[in-house]
Formats: sequence, structure tokens, C-alpha cells
Amino acid sequence: MRFLKFFLVFICFVLPLLCQPINAETKKAKSIDELAARYDCSSCKECHEEIYEQWEKSMHSRSLFGTGRTAATIVTTITKGLMTWPYSGVKKSKDVKVKHFMMCAKCHLPQLAEAEDSVIQEIIKIAFMKVRTKADFHKKREILSKLNINCLICHRRNAIVHKWVDGYPEKEKGVLYGTRDVEEHEDEVYTRVKKNPIMGESILCGQCHGLGPNFEFDNPSQCASAYGSYLFNYISRGGSETCQSCHMKKFHKGHLMPAYRDIDMAKAAVEMDVDVASYPAHKLAMVEVKMTNKAGHNFPDG
Repeated sequence: MRFLKFFLVFICFVLPLLCQPINAETKKAKSIDELAARYDCSSCKECHEEIYEQWEKSMHSRSLFGTGRTAATIVTTITKGLMTWPYSGVKKSKDVKVKHFMMCAKCHLPQLAEAEDSVIQEIIKIAFMKVRTKADFHKKREILSKLNINCLICHRRNAIVHKWVDGYPEKEKGVLYGTRDVEEHEDEVYTRVKKNPIMGESILCGQCHGLGPNFEFDNPSQCASAYGSYLFNYISRGGSETCQSCHMKKFHKGHLMPAYRDIDMAKAAVEMDVDVASYPAHKLAMVEVKMTNKAGHNFPDG
């Protein structure tokens, strides 16, 4: 009987505490600036200047703003999606909460899960801001680009996928995760690096670049699916390259991680064959273009 009581106490009170993510912040961010400060990776630049500059030019550095199209899609998601769905609970933009936007933020801003609803309201206010001048555009880009996918997302927050096997990211702020152990990491904020078994594996990227519908949400979204097609149409046929192999190493572009907008990536991804048949007498020409996807997945993604 005593053992049964102990067991029930363990199951009800102790086990839930042990199973909580160790890196979870108990206090949620209340503003864009507060959330940005929590994920400030500026100290990385001092030692990793080249990598940091590559990242600054990447789409990851402006995952919420994009080229401007992503910011515009925030508005569309609300006005053409949430507001039109009868059971979403959203009638006006002020009704949008973090839980509503996580179907987008899961990939574009996973740290939003650590924020209060006031943060998504602040994001929406900027996203809905009318752009009449270049100054307006730059202001919108500057504010929304404070929130992004940076060093601390891949090397800390999302670094471990199999948490019951490899443990949760450590609560201690000074720990990062990389390809090897570094006991004395020369950074005044992040003083230690622990080896992460998936840092060089595609599954790290697959957390955002997706298998397809995100069924964990009340309203699943069908967006990023590159990782799914990579597994089922490339790996299943004997492919062995990883996301990092093509998007980081092959063209020596590192943390820029270019995709179809990059000319080298585009040439490697698509094989094109053009046949032209001309008929001068009729002033006509027939052009046949055959395009073959040589990438290890469908594209474009998202």
C-alpha cells in the first residue's frame, strides 16, 4: 500500500516535472524586444565573423519578414484564413493569439511559443502597417527582422530532436550544441559546447522543412514538405546526401544556406534540355523545353 502511494505521487507530481523541457523559460516574453533579447546571438559574431555574415545575408536571418512576401502572408493568413474559419475564435486581428499563429511560427519563429499573446499582437500591428514609402518598408523590415531563425535556434533550442534518448537542451544558458565537445568555448555568454548527434544530419533541418501537414495543430497547415519528399523520393531510392551537404558544403556557401534563388543551386537542381524546330517559310518556331528535377526533394518549398 505504501509503495502504491509512492508510485501515485511519483506519477502525478514528480514525473511531469522530469518530463518538462529543461530549456523551457518559466517567464514568457511580453514584447518583440524581450523575445529578441532572449535569442540574442550577437556574441557569436566576435569569433565566428564569416559564419555570422553568411547568416546575416540568409533567409533565416529574416524568417518572419522574408523578402517582404512572408510579412504580407501574415496578413493573408489572418484575413483570408483565421477570420474566415468559423471555429477559429478570430473575428478581428485583436483576437489572434500565439496558439493561432503557431501553425506558421513552428517554422518561421519557433521561439514564439515562449511568448505571451501581446507579442503576436505587436507582430500583427507591424505586419498590417501600410507601406507608402521606402522608409515604411525599411521600418517594417527592421522591426520584424529582430525575430528570426538564428544560431540559438539550431545550436540550442532545436538542437536535440530525440529528447528521451539524448536529453533536453540544458537549462544552463551557457551551453550550445555543435559537432564536437568544447569545454572552454571562447564566448562570454556561451562558455561550453556539447556534441549533438544530429547537428550534421538532415533531421535537424526536417524540424522546420517538414513532412507535410502539421497534425499537432487544431487546424493543420500544409506548407513545408521538402524533408518528406527527401526521405520518400531520395533516401528511399538510395540517395545519401544530407541537406547540409548541398546547401552548405557543395558550393562553399556555409550558413548562407542558399536555395532556388541562388544561381549555383538552381543550376545544380534543374537539368534543362531545349530542342528548337524552325519553320522559316511560315515564320514559326517550335520550342520544346524538358526540365528534370535533380534536387533530392520537391521545390520550391513552403
